[in-house]
Amino acid sequence: MLFSGIPFLFYFLPIFLVLYYAVPGQLKNALLVTASLIFYAWGEPKYVFLMIGAILAGYLFGILIELTSQKRMRQGILGAAVLFFAVLLGYFKYADFLIWNINEATGATLSLLQIALPIGISFYIFQVLSYVVDVYRGEPAQKNLILLAAYVSMFPQLIAGPIVRYKDVAAQLAHRTLGIEKTACGIRRFVTGLAKKILLANALGQLCDIFQASAEKSVLFYWMYAAAFTLHIYFDFSGYSDMAIGLGRMLGFTFLENFDYPYISGSITEFWRRWHISLGSWFRDYVYIPLGGNRVKKARWFFNIFVVWFLTGFWHGASWNFILWGLLFAVLLVNEKMWLLPYLEKAKFWRHVYVMLFVMLGFVLFNASDLRDAAATVGGLFGIGQNLPLWSAEAVYYLRSYALVFVLAVAGATPWPAKMAQRLKNHEKTGALMAAAEPVVCVVLMLVMTAYLVDGSFNPFLYFRF
Repeated sequence: MLFSGIPFLFYFLPIFLVLYYAVPGQLKNALLVTASLIFYAWGEPKYVFLMIGAILAGYLFGILIELTSQKRMRQGILGAAVLFFAVLLGYFKYADFLIWNINEATGATLSLLQIALPIGISFYIFQVLSYVVDVYRGEPAQKNLILLAAYVSMFPQLIAGPIVRYKDVAAQLAHRTLGIEKTACGIRRFVTGLAKKILLANALGQLCDIFQASAEKSVLFYWMYAAAFTLHIYFDFSGYSDMAIGLGRMLGFTFLENFDYPYISGSITEFWRRWHISLGSWFRDYVYIPLGGNRVKKARWFFNIFVVWFLTGFWHGASWNFILWGLLFAVLLVNEKMWLLPYLEKAKFWRHVYVMLFVMLGFVLFNASDLRDAAATVGGLFGIGQNLPLWSAEAVYYLRSYALVFVLAVAGATPWPAKMAQRLKNHEKTGALMAAAEPVVCVVLMLVMTAYLVDGSFNPFLYFRF
């Protein structure tokens, strides 16, 4: 079930919210767990038992760690938990990748398992694993299974994050307040995210599909595709994060931000502090720092960086292009830490060009079907190997057709619209007008987006793959 789909927007969510606000406080978590399991089972009912199993395993591992006083025993239980969840994720997400590589390397003909990837497994496995690690580090284990199940299965952030830490929401699970102001804030944030998804990400995704199907490619068309996909993935993913944060507010939760205008960054280091913040902080706290972080010799420090970015790429998908995508950023980050950052600080214009060039090249690699496709697309950007014209009539036509979408997307990827809106809200002459206009704008946007959805417009979600 998609947040940006008719069944969720006009059936599931309204019914759930009416029940959620009606039931007494002590029953809200039980209702949230029930609704989350229904949400998860909507498309693939059998995998709901996988999630229930992960919840029960996390619950038991947490209790066992807390009850065990001997350090070596605690370490053994933690190791067993890490192994259990790694095997669980590995079987469903990486088994066929491993078999394919064995076949390629040895000439064997092992059959692929062809297992369907359970939706959201990368997110909820990371959440329950972080809970177990936090208990090992001294956080109290959750004795109430319903509370832990609500944390792991919570449908607002189940399929796309942000990856929520248990310690950040433990108090909110036990006690949270609802109110008109918090609900209104949540609705505004949800509608904003939905607009990002339907009005910008979907349009840019359509252009990417048009490019892929075109038989009249040109250098211009390749660059349009690279720019369109770079903007598409931002609005698709950040839009879903906005919707998740907005839904959380409606339910009384405060989730941490997941994106902070990454495309205005002046370095790759800064970019990764602003992009998918919850994933970056998870790898920092549960992989990078335990490996020693930067408090080790230089060779080991570089090794730690490459391990983190190998795993970051591999987390996104079972394919070599994702691994190389992660390692590309590892190389860039090491170069910046070694010598490049002081120069970037002085080059105020060119540092943004540098960041966007490598981010676009990275996302071209990210979206490729395989390494050969990635090489062909990168070659096309620079007119190498395909005897491409610089432009074509088709490319010019689509550039004109999507010019407004590109302008709106580029502007929307900067803080400028939000800052302008905030200035108008704070101004004594326009503040009241903005307050009155905000709900009207939300209603109009919902009507427009509903028309798009009823029309059956292009509406996939990229991170269902992960």
